[in-house]
Amino acid sequence: MGRFDGTVALISGGARGMGAEHVRGLVGEGAKVVFGDILDDEGASVAKELGDSARYVHLDVTSDGDWKQAIAAAETAYGPINLLVNNAGIVAYGPVDEMEPDEFRRVIDINLTGTYLGMHYTVPSMRKAGGGAIINISSTAGLMGYATIAAYGASKWGVRGMTKAVAMELGNDNIRVMSIHPGPIRTPMTDGMGDELTMTQPIKRLGEPEEVTKLLMFMAADATYSTGSEWVIDGGAVLGPVIDIPQE
Repeated sequence: MGRFDGTVALISGGARGMGAEHVRGLVGEGAKVVFGDILDDEGASVAKELGDSARYVHLDVTSDGDWKQAIAAAETAYGPINLLVNNAGIVAYGPVDEMEPDEFRRVIDINLTGTYLGMHYTVPSMRKAGGGAIINISSTAGLMGYATIAAYGASKWGVRGMTKAVAMELGNDNIRVMSIHPGPIRTPMTDGMGDELTMTQPIKRLGEPEEVTKLLMFMAADATYSTGSEWVIDGGAVLGPVIDIPQE
């Protein structure tokens, strides 16, 4: 018996990085998973690796039609959804006076509006399932400020706030809603970035995707009295820089 036997999960951004690890972790514990992305070749490869318990669908999280098709695919293959992981996201860099408005809107559309659409279209399926959990992937950038990523920060603060509002709406439906706030994690998004990401935090290394997956699975399966809450997995980054104070 796996911890997630009987769970039907829908995951966005599941073709690589943290999303793919979430898919693998949940399938490994007995879940049936439909996952989407725009990286079709990589997504198909993950689905082939995992066999009948996982199905890949093309999912542009800004597309209403793609969300509807993903939910229909999950219900047809496995039944109503009782776990949604809004994982898809992008980052864009640049000072606020240099970032083009279209680029700002693109980040907001994918990271924030995409999370809204995931919840909007999945909640009716979750009600049919009798309840469930929604886990939205935010960031430490949804807890503190970082220069040159204003769009990303705005989107992740938005995800954090929206999570709390929706948790208040859905408690009576037996649906818990929570956010995860990763710090620097070893994913394609952090490729090429060096020790400067972690050298001032208490745990001086990148986090691994499977560490985030373990937290996510605890939240989904075990944190049954938690909703509207934010879970931080960041090596202590939000504590501020570790400073050696000279001793007299």
